[in-house]
Amino acid sequence: MKHKQIYFRLVMLLLLVLLSIGLFMTYQTYGNWQFALTLRGKKLLAFVIVGLLTSFSTISFQTITQSHFLTPSILGFDSLYVLVQTTLFFYFGQTPTHPMIMFGLNVGLMVIFSVILFGFLLRKESQDLFLLLMIGMVLGTFFRSVSTFLQVLMDPNEYDKLQGKLFASFSNVDVSLLYMVIPIVIGIILLFWIVSPTLDVFHLGTCQAINLGINVQRFRWFILFLISLSVALSTALIGPITFLGFIVANITYQILPVYKHRYLFVFSALLSILMLVLGQFLVEHIFHMNTTLSVVIEFSGGVYFIWKLLSERGKTLQ
Repeated sequence: MKHKQIYFRLVMLLLLVLLSIGLFMTYQTYGNWQFALTLRGKKLLAFVIVGLLTSFSTISFQTITQSHFLTPSILGFDSLYVLVQTTLFFYFGQTPTHPMIMFGLNVGLMVIFSVILFGFLLRKESQDLFLLLMIGMVLGTFFRSVSTFLQVLMDPNEYDKLQGKLFASFSNVDVSLLYMVIPIVIGIILLFWIVSPTLDVFHLGTCQAINLGINVQRFRWFILFLISLSVALSTALIGPITFLGFIVANITYQILPVYKHRYLFVFSALLSILMLVLGQFLVEHIFHMNTTLSVVIEFSGGVYFIWKLLSERGKTLQ
């Protein structure tokens, strides 16, 4: 694809994002500009942070796994989040703890466990896609079973509070946490941007990357750490959204068929923000809050994932 075509599509997507943000921020404010901008601005900041982290981490994860089907969430990260949240509430729920301390514990535990989990799943050079998916589902079932066991033993009042944490919500985001993670997010994005040329080489395959002088094992662990930190921050802020990264990444590959990750990163991030902003606008003003953004994304993403899996399976059999 020529550079002019790439820039044209990026500019068009950027214009759509700006128009959607303008619509989301100004529609039906009824003159209460300060209140509307404050309330919606908090959501918009969360959209930008989640969109950046989700898109960058998913594109990178699919590159090092050499598969457009695998994402951290599909391999059981959301179930791991539920287990960590349940464990923290089980042991610290009745103790008054500062939100930032709980947030730090949540992110730290998820990063440690997810690095171990992903490292275990991807430790071999060649992997079977369906075997990885099966292992991810088995681990997810195990995590959910342990979470359910702890929830049964939990105090009913604490269990009620816990339920509000287990579903993605952009309406109850703690602004202080958003401001706290902004420097971390900027650092993560810069690191992804710096290593993007090395990720470009991985499109050639692992053997070619080794021949070109890349320490594949060390680079994988570094990328896995960045991915785990990105998904942990995103999930701890707003809750699990399983299929957002999968949808955004695969649509990006179809619209922008290039190998350079810097283009893929920018396009997927803009697309992710566009989906979140327009999705929240539809939920608030079209569906009148009768559903949630996470439900819409999970349903559409699940259907898209099954369709893509079956279609690719059919091509392989042919």
